[in-house]
Amino acid sequence: MSQELFDRVENALKTIRPYLEADGGDVELLEVIDGNTAMLELKGACSTCSMSQMTMKAGIEETIKKAVPEITSVQAKKV
Repeated sequence: MSQELFDRVENALKTIRPYLEADGGDVELLEVIDGNTAMLELKGACSTCSMSQMTMKAGIEETIKKAVPEITSVQAKKV
């Protein structure tokens, strides 16, 4: 994984993080696998929220893919 790619994904997450934090949650970028899959961990309220899958797909994944087109998949670590 390149540090540059990791940093670009992290910067994309910074744009959505305030919305997650407003609801008591957060997201952490764990790693980028095979250069195109971002592995995330939902934290706080996001880890147990019934809407977390929708947040992942409609919010987080869309934000990352728009900012970093090389990322083709976004997955949450199973806790």
